[in-house]
Amino acid sequence: MEKELLVYLNGRLVPKSDAKISVYDHGLLYGDGIFEGIRAYNGYVFLLKEHIDRLYESADFIELKIPQPKSELTTALLNTLRQNGLKDAYIRLVVTRGVGDLGVNPTLCKEAAVFIITEPVVVSARTEPKEFSAAITSVRRDSVDATTHECKSLNYLNSILAVIEANRLGVDVAVMLDSRGFVSEGPTMNLFVVKKGVMYTPGTSSGILHGITRERVIRLARSLGVTVVEKDITAFELVVADETFLTGTLSELVSLTSVNKRSIGDGTAGPITRRLYKEFNKLARSGEEGTAIYETEKVRA
Repeated sequence: MEKELLVYLNGRLVPKSDAKISVYDHGLLYGDGIFEGIRAYNGYVFLLKEHIDRLYESADFIELKIPQPKSELTTALLNTLRQNGLKDAYIRLVVTRGVGDLGVNPTLCKEAAVFIITEPVVVSARTEPKEFSAAITSVRRDSVDATTHECKSLNYLNSILAVIEANRLGVDVAVMLDSRGFVSEGPTMNLFVVKKGVMYTPGTSSGILHGITRERVIRLARSLGVTVVEKDITAFELVVADETFLTGTLSELVSLTSVNKRSIGDGTAGPITRRLYKEFNKLARSGEEGTAIYETEKVRA
């Protein structure tokens, strides 16, 4: 029998089956909390500092006090991976407002709850990006309200409704417009289009989350000599693009080959998409921008 994975829960490591929170936790009752999804590759946690920094920024925005300083939370995350014997993993780091009552007043929650889930990820041998079909959904991103996009909160109902609609339409992923009608992003992924060799991506005014993978891909593209421009993107520009791709921590980089059953470009991953996929995967797996989980990796680095 395989050993049950351990979950970090409020300072303790407990078996996955015993990792429970109160029904009075405001994260459950009201989505009152924040989280980060993080990847570990080959014994290194990729861009860990960037994820930890964003978690604390989200906490600051909603006036949520995280019980530990960044250094202690980082140590707890790495130790959870070590105790589970993981080198390639997906990590979910969550902070909720904690236990309160049935009212929405957060001051009645005495202390935040913190838990860290680590799950193994099977390393893919793919050399080309996955190809997804998409549909533009009726569910919109709010361009103004930061709690729906800039703050990475536990409330993902907006994204879930978009996924439900995409499922009903029989496509792999939803493309969401912002409240003004411009292209925003996918439910959990940022979006890029390529036209005549230039990469374009929506900015903050389009209601996007400033994804950490998004930012790293932008820097990677520029280092490869590709011009990247943040701008409002219309549905027309999306459909007539030469290439389109999506980025996210878990999905990494995937090609978007059709929208509303209309092919983008020639209906396959384009050359810039393919090149970025290969270079991003090389970077993520190199350990160069990762935090070592085990002492052997520290020595090797």
